[in-house]
Amino acid sequence: MLKIELRFLSIFVAMQNKLVFLLLNGDAPKKKPNTSKYDLICATDGAYNYLKKHHIQPNFISGDFDSIIKIPAKINTLETPNQDYTDFDKILKILFDKGYYNIDVFGASGKEQDHFLGNLNTAITWRKKLKLTFFDDYGSYFLADKTTNISDCIDKTVSLIPFPTAKNITTKGLQYALNGEDLKFGKRIGTRNKAVKNQIEITFTKGNLFIFINK
Repeated sequence: MLKIELRFLSIFVAMQNKLVFLLLNGDAPKKKPNTSKYDLICATDGAYNYLKKHHIQPNFISGDFDSIIKIPAKINTLETPNQDYTDFDKILKILFDKGYYNIDVFGASGKEQDHFLGNLNTAITWRKKLKLTFFDDYGSYFLADKTTNISDCIDKTVSLIPFPTAKNITTKGLQYALNGEDLKFGKRIGTRNKAVKNQIEITFTKGNLFIFINK
């Protein structure tokens, strides 16, 4: 019995370490991404047009297929027509159900900005189940943990954006330090700070805080 439990535990740990490349139908990367490090490649429907153009073979694509040029016959397609949820939310559920938890998301920003804000909202709804890191041509962004340590940051622009509030924020390694201060969207946010150390630390006690790191 113990051997069976240990085997399933090892499988669970291995799945947690697997990394997913997910492309949404926003602004796709200008430079073809290196997908060789990913264990699984997937996209929402319209984003497949970019993968096809750059000869990137996905493991599957999903969505309501309202923005794809042609549904490929040889690629696994998962139709998710429920209009109560976005394609992003639906593909995250598919990945979660398959046991994937670490997901690099491309194409979440750009084009219609309501989609971008909706994607941030989706990230919050999944924050306790999935680790999502977003990438675009300018840098990366993600939801901070209550204590977040980030390496390789010196001289980079770092912005702290509450969604809508984040309380008791303390930072180490930023040019303009916060010491137990609150941020609130519509009142005070922490844009365009600068990392003065290679490793920075950001802590807060309550709310949701997005960290944007620009190249």
